Amino acid sequence: MQKTMLILALAVVFGGLSAGAMAQDVTINGKGVSLDANKTPVNTAKNAEAAAQIPQGYRFAQPGKLTVAVAALNSPPLTVFADDNKTLLGSEVDIARLVADSLGLELNVVPTSWEDWPLGVASGKYDAAISNITVTKARKEKFDFATYRKDSLGFYVKDTSAIKSLEKAEDIAGLRIIVGSGTNQEAILLAWDKANQAKGLKPFTPVYAKDDAAQTLALQSGRADAYFGPNVIGAWKAALTGKTRLVGSVDGGWPKAAHIAVTLKKGSGLAQPVQTALNGVIKNGDYDKVLNRWGEGVERIPSSEINPPGLGD
Repeated sequence: MQKTMLILALAVVFGGLSAGAMAQDVTINGKGVSLDANKTPVNTAKNAEAAAQIPQGYRFAQPGKLTVAVAALNSPPLTVFADDNKTLLGSEVDIARLVADSLGLELNVVPTSWEDWPLGVASGKYDAAISNITVTKARKEKFDFATYRKDSLGFYVKDTSAIKSLEKAEDIAGLRIIVGSGTNQEAILLAWDKANQAKGLKPFTPVYAKDDAAQTLALQSGRADAYFGPNVIGAWKAALTGKTRLVGSVDGGWPKAAHIAVTLKKGSGLAQPVQTALNGVIKNGDYDKVLNRWGEGVERIPSSEINPPGLGD
């Protein structure tokens, strides 16, 4: 498929991106992605088996609704604000809708910060968090998980960078790398850095930027050498702007594979019905509709698992 040529104003490239600002089509992983078309929800039928598995007496954060925390990072294709700059769109919201529909509940999406979801889920403020959360050994001590996507991380650099490859620990020595605080990608870089310093190599410097605009500015201005994060986000930005390129990818559970999962309060009893709901939409094809329309088909899984091995296991 021929790569789409896109021209964006500088303000869009360095600022927050909304669905209105990104109405153009892009090509991600060989798939054409249309933001205008993706504003239309993908719904699915109620899954009687999944709904029957909801524990009797379970108290939802809001009666009759599945309240889901989604990090409002404005990072397409995972999340992107609609034209009103309030409503969240993206693959994470679409997955949340499929789960809610399957359980016979109304979806209540709550835009939140990455730092807020753990306490919110643990306290019952949110029934679930769907925010590109990787299953890890440490997180399984506090939460239950039902997987819905493979976790793949990518290193992206400015298109004019001299860096050709970042795929192993030695490659990051001495570099300044944009990474999210408290994420599994940060844990990977810290592990690599520890090994590097034991060999006498230069330490890397983490660059923490909370939003897309700050990350883009840091990379394009030269304050950072590379970005390390969800590959689908990096691929989207590279296709959209042409200002960055992929120089390496790593499994999210390095050195093992890892998965992204719906995150639930430990022992709440929701893991089983959510897994059943996800397996239902995987079987009926609605899951593939969501992933493919956001260019994430390469990260599909054949079935959902509850609390599988993760980073640190």
